[in-house]
Amino acid sequence: MNDPGGFDYDLIILGGGSGGLAGAFRAAEHGARVALLEPGELGGTCVNAGCVPKKAMWLAADLAARIDIAARLGFDVPESTTLDWREFIVDRQRYISNIHESYRKRLDEAGVTLVPQRGVLLDAHTVRAGGTRLRAPHILLATGSHPVRPDVPGAELGGVSDDFFNWCEAPARVALLGGGYISAELAGVLQVLGTRAEIFARSGRLLQQMDSDVVNQLQDNYRHLGVGLHLEYNVREVQRDGDGLVLVDSAGEKTGPFDQLVFAIGRRANTAGIGLEEAGVQLADDGAIRVDGYQNTTAEGVYAVGDVTGQLTLTPVAIAAARRLMDRVFGGKAGSRLDYDNVPFVVFSHPPLGGIGLTEEQARKQHGDAVKVYRSTFRPMLHALADTPLRSLFKLVCVGPDQRVVGIHAFGEAADEILQGFAVALKRGITLDDLHDTVAIHPTSAEEFVLMR
Repeated sequence: MNDPGGFDYDLIILGGGSGGLAGAFRAAEHGARVALLEPGELGGTCVNAGCVPKKAMWLAADLAARIDIAARLGFDVPESTTLDWREFIVDRQRYISNIHESYRKRLDEAGVTLVPQRGVLLDAHTVRAGGTRLRAPHILLATGSHPVRPDVPGAELGGVSDDFFNWCEAPARVALLGGGYISAELAGVLQVLGTRAEIFARSGRLLQQMDSDVVNQLQDNYRHLGVGLHLEYNVREVQRDGDGLVLVDSAGEKTGPFDQLVFAIGRRANTAGIGLEEAGVQLADDGAIRVDGYQNTTAEGVYAVGDVTGQLTLTPVAIAAARRLMDRVFGGKAGSRLDYDNVPFVVFSHPPLGGIGLTEEQARKQHGDAVKVYRSTFRPMLHALADTPLRSLFKLVCVGPDQRVVGIHAFGEAADEILQGFAVALKRGITLDDLHDTVAIHPTSAEEFVLMR
């Protein structure tokens, strides 16, 4: 296996999550000899404690909501339609096991060596894996991140988002500490499946980085669903009260008891103990690996992608960055790099919330009075038929005399599916006139984007 330069492989990858796997497959396509080091299950956070199991739970909650609507519309629905968590988790984990097996098969077919060991850098070209040393001219760091707890007394009594996927039944009452997308997603799932969910956020609204109009609509809908929202909340301590947990705020007021407490206050890059200092890899102030626009670290020949870099911590971003990096390193495409502007996103709340481009607040800060905003607030047809109070809000942010669309935001039924196509259009530079020139598909929620005036 050794080449004349003393290298065992062309590329060694630390981490078998989305970014690491994408890098391995693309490098192998270009003929590189690749070793992938992953001590745990393949797929990383996304497959094992993130996107995939989360979406499975979201789908279960979506079915529960639709069963309720069906009863409102005259279907003969049994009185008890409670989800059997244990049975559903068997199906969920079977699906995830199939993904693991698919990855193993693809790695074998691609000729990638899978090493089920944790990798530690000894220098910029040498990795220790167990009792073995491996060398390569190129090393990719894709070790991901992990959820954190706050530094308050009693924090060890609560769990983190990963722990949610170990639950085998629905708790009666759950506290979610944090105002980001994880709290928003888990609150919707839990509330619809019969749990009393309450969010405790330090900020004045949820999802601070997202457009305020769609977030406000989300908060209104959540209040209708019964989700408790405690904004501008500062936790001082967590206490155990009998069999439950109690939150104590900065004023000493207690809230609870809760059957479960989930901390969703952020994640930290997995950089500890992997030899970064020995290899000359520097960290940013937030503890993530410092990279340039081409995913280069401060050590020549060492690269990083995904959550460990702190750059737009989304699975598709890690995959796209890794593929483009491998095209540059092994595919002869010298300028290949990921464009981090205008990356679409979706929060799997109930219903979904997502967007691409600038929020209204960001656009006004950059373009001032040149910004014009269009909104449509409506009840999707199914909810109107069932006479539920839940509403959708779609929004366009435009700039300049040609009304170039710089932001598209949506909260509502099928927003996750609708936004993918509109994301392509925004990347291509569409204007409001382009949307108006497009004939609407009726009756749909998506048509609101081409009818706004």
